[in-house]
Amino acid sequence: MLDLDRLLRFAVEQGASDVHVKVGARPRLRIDGRLREGPFDTVEPGDTERVLAAVLPPHLADAFRASSEADFMYGITGLGRFRVSAFRQRGWIGLVLRRVLPGIPGFDALTLPPAVRTLADQPHGLVIVSGLAGSGKTATLAAMVDHVNSTRECHVVTIEDPVEVLHADKRGVVDQREVGTDTPSAHSALAHVLRQDPDVVMVSQLRDDESAWAALHAAETGHLVFAGLPSINAVDTVGRVIEMFEPHRQRQVRASLATSLRGVVVQRLLPRAGGRGRVPAVELLVVNGRVAERIADAALLHELATEMERGDLYGMQRFDQSLTQLYRDGLVARTDALEHADEPGELRFTLDRADFERGQTPTPAPDASAVAVPPPPPSPVAEGIAQPA
Repeated sequence: MLDLDRLLRFAVEQGASDVHVKVGARPRLRIDGRLREGPFDTVEPGDTERVLAAVLPPHLADAFRASSEADFMYGITGLGRFRVSAFRQRGWIGLVLRRVLPGIPGFDALTLPPAVRTLADQPHGLVIVSGLAGSGKTATLAAMVDHVNSTRECHVVTIEDPVEVLHADKRGVVDQREVGTDTPSAHSALAHVLRQDPDVVMVSQLRDDESAWAALHAAETGHLVFAGLPSINAVDTVGRVIEMFEPHRQRQVRASLATSLRGVVVQRLLPRAGGRGRVPAVELLVVNGRVAERIADAALLHELATEMERGDLYGMQRFDQSLTQLYRDGLVARTDALEHADEPGELRFTLDRADFERGQTPTPAPDASAVAVPPPPPSPVAEGIAQPA
């Protein structure tokens, strides 16, 4: 018989980020980005039925019967909180539980570049935090909210699906609204938020054009807006926002983005070299005059990548520049850096140069997979390496 609390305690002890419970298989834990089978019995159909009945909030029971989908939070005293995604697969109930780490890590603990803090200090405008599932967007958004809450006398309203990180009032006042419990939808909450005297608004994910337009309107009218969005890089993030809208509205959206967008933070989590845990590679787009011009003109949008490569003065960097610095700092292995690179061939030459430089100075030994070779000619990527966070 499946004991969910015992399973979750074991997962926390092992440092797992996620727990997968599937009928006909042993529960699996995601540890440092990889799924591993746990020492538990095979899950039976009655196990997941019983567990879900015990933990599913009553107000979601009818919705789950109708849609076979439910997302909610589950907490265990003395252990922590977990985001639960319940669903049906092949007619049986499946569960995926993600651990919400206690406390709110700051920018330094998350090893985020200094430019992220600078974006969080903006008086108004839109800041988008992007990345694929499991990339750490929630932690970064929570760090931004906590930073504002700790440094400004202001009113913060969060719109989350579901609420994962709990914020106590500090210098600011934080109201946290959960989609499905406190408001019917993110769009509904955003449509009413300006009547609630907010200084800062955080929406965990922009899902449609109505939500995106409401967020842009809030940013244009003097509010600071943090928003999450699943995407692979900064250029894709800007494009995704624009493409949410019908073609006849996109010119207006471009103009609004060019005016109100302050920056885009995109993350990918990589295994930490030589130890447990993961570290983020971060792509950063900071909006200055040249970037705004390229957002406003569809024909110039592709030039944003070049602006990031050359924009280190503003804290900008592309993923491969971030990966290079993480490798130089000994935080990621060569193979992992190349696996996550946008341009693996170009990055390989840059890492070869880093290996050569290590051999000439008394720095820690390179990763075992690295081979020192003479330096190649300097590349545009290598010349634009950002400074360490």
